[in-house]
Amino acid sequence: MIQRMEAAPPELGRLRNVALIVGIIGAALTALGAVLDTRQFFFSYLIGYVLWTGVAVGSLGLLMVHHVAGGAWTLVIRRILEAATRTIPLMLVLFIPIAFGIHQLYEWSHEEAMAANELLQHKAPYLNVSFFLARFAVYFIVWLVLAYLLNKWSAEQDAQAETRALEGRMQRISGPGLILFFLTVTFAVFDLIMSLDPEWYSTIFGLIMATAWGMSAFAFAVTIFIYLRQTEPLRAVVLPAHLHDLGKFMLMFVMLWSYLSFSQFLLIWSGNLPEEIPWYLRRMSGGWQYVSLGLVLFQFAFPFLLLLSRDIKRNPRRLVAIALFLLAVRWLDVVWLVAPEAHREEYRSAFHLHWLDLVAPLGIGGLWIAFFAWQLGRRPLLPRHDTLLEKAFHPAHH
Repeated sequence: MIQRMEAAPPELGRLRNVALIVGIIGAALTALGAVLDTRQFFFSYLIGYVLWTGVAVGSLGLLMVHHVAGGAWTLVIRRILEAATRTIPLMLVLFIPIAFGIHQLYEWSHEEAMAANELLQHKAPYLNVSFFLARFAVYFIVWLVLAYLLNKWSAEQDAQAETRALEGRMQRISGPGLILFFLTVTFAVFDLIMSLDPEWYSTIFGLIMATAWGMSAFAFAVTIFIYLRQTEPLRAVVLPAHLHDLGKFMLMFVMLWSYLSFSQFLLIWSGNLPEEIPWYLRRMSGGWQYVSLGLVLFQFAFPFLLLLSRDIKRNPRRLVAIALFLLAVRWLDVVWLVAPEAHREEYRSAFHLHWLDLVAPLGIGGLWIAFFAWQLGRRPLLPRHDTLLEKAFHPAHH
């Protein structure tokens, strides 16, 4: 029963076609927006890029956690995570507009701005265009190599009856791989988001975003898993216990993101330093304070209370609704991080939500999901010959 894994379910074809249509329409509208308002286009594109890069790269982190921990329950979403990591080459291609938009996005890329600010002059060895692009080359090399090796060995596992050596290999690379993951994600979000305000800094920001990217990736994986749960071979083996475990892990991400975000706010607010506090002041005035409150309610309080329920975690419709809700709130969170910097004064930023802030993420997301669905359909939905298969689908108690 577990061995019948070859046929790609038709649901993946439908998902790919719908996503491709949405992606093409969204990309066309985004291109129109680039002509109408070039500066706004780059900020809106950055929102979509950060959101979907988070799903792709966050999946890589979750995949390595799976191999290090060896948990049987994560086996049900392993192929979803692997397919998501195979979209990282697409994110490399989609980085090209960011590279062309550096001067539109980042104040530090202008020599006159650096010359007029003594603090920025001290950061010039790090904040310069050449080093920015070189760093992203390193990030993508690390992500691509890790994704390639884990996917290569996983494919070899399907073809071999004795796979303990391959499992050990994936586990051994995932340990140091997780260290590289946190380092690269930390510096990538420093570069993409934190340097939008080059005077602001937070040592915990990288960990917050790594958690947020993990939350995005996990919510997406849960959504796809529940969407496909009635197809073969998942229909024959999925148990309520699997949904319950996925719900608990989603609750963990909600709690960890909330704890880290509050810690950052508390430390910066109590420190009251002139380099740090304006970043929060812009998000607590001009209408952005309501978005801040919404994030507290919708990315913490609301999902936290719902995911405490055992019945909700075991109900596929309710669990997928929470996962989709978290993905939508993740978009709002990225808007909150990026958009105030597009129209900021020293301590204020009036609330401004452009139509491109929605269209650009939809365009990028549609193309990304279409590519993901194609990749997911190329391999069995469950890994063959994994030593955890029997444990995953025949637990001692449900």
